[in-house]
Amino acid sequence: MIEGFMFWNEPNNKSHWDFASDPGWREYAHMTSLAAKRVRVMCPDLTLVLGGMSPIDSSFVKLLDSYGVLDDMDVVAVHGFPLDWNHWKIDEWPSKIAEIEAVTRLPVWVTEVGVSSFGADEVQVFGIQRTQELLRDRVERAYWYSLLDLPPSWEATTRHRESEGSSYYRHFYMGLIRDDRTPKPAIEYFDPHFGICQWFHFEDHRLEFAVEWLKRLGVRKLRTGLSWADWLRPNAIDWFDRMMEALDEFDLIATLCFTPESRGKQPHHTSPPLVPEEFADFAAQMVERYVLPNQRAAPALTPTTGHVGVSPI
Repeated sequence: MIEGFMFWNEPNNKSHWDFASDPGWREYAHMTSLAAKRVRVMCPDLTLVLGGMSPIDSSFVKLLDSYGVLDDMDVVAVHGFPLDWNHWKIDEWPSKIAEIEAVTRLPVWVTEVGVSSFGADEVQVFGIQRTQELLRDRVERAYWYSLLDLPPSWEATTRHRESEGSSYYRHFYMGLIRDDRTPKPAIEYFDPHFGICQWFHFEDHRLEFAVEWLKRLGVRKLRTGLSWADWLRPNAIDWFDRMMEALDEFDLIATLCFTPESRGKQPHHTSPPLVPEEFADFAAQMVERYVLPNQRAAPALTPTTGHVGVSPI
């Protein structure tokens, strides 16, 4: 069941937000505030998460705070990949969290952290063990990215693709399970105290397989995406309904992101929308279809059951 929404994915990363079209992130801020306010009115108990930033940047948080965006949020999220992409060491995780805590009153979650097996399986084994040691008692939530490797016939969601060199190809080796569906050694060290971040592509053939493994690993907290771009495809409702039904038993943080080409200032999923209110409309549709029906079906409150609905944070 959806317990919260995240607004965009890595908005301060040029692979996910076109800041050439929005250099001061004012349009991102306006779009996000509109959507968050709409969701808050419809469902006050949902946890609202600022799109996980990558790189981890306190100045970005202060900028959005100056626009009033953090007034509408419950959590600030960060993403980190120090053994693959970031220019800092894995042991710096606590100081990276502290950097963001110093500029916001909101709790900080790590909604994506991972290590690829690009160079060697042993690197991923070390990475998952050390990451869990550093973050287990440091943040309230951390989500390992990811369960499944990206199929080599697909494209990673990054604007520059092969021109990034080996950095691009690392995207394909972030999973605990290979594309041929065999588990990697690191899976033996996964701690279900952590959540999993697993993105599903439109009509993803891996959905049922992934759910089986999530259950097998004892995962309760799951983060995935609800793509605005996919919502405008043919057969979108069938796919969204199928995905959300399959994931219903997990405590889900759903990331709302990706502009439809027809609705952006530029014909690209990273573009600011032409009409920011349309992103808020999409968020409202997700609440109406996938959150409110569960709340209406929940049992009445009693003194013995306490609050029913959204899991405590």
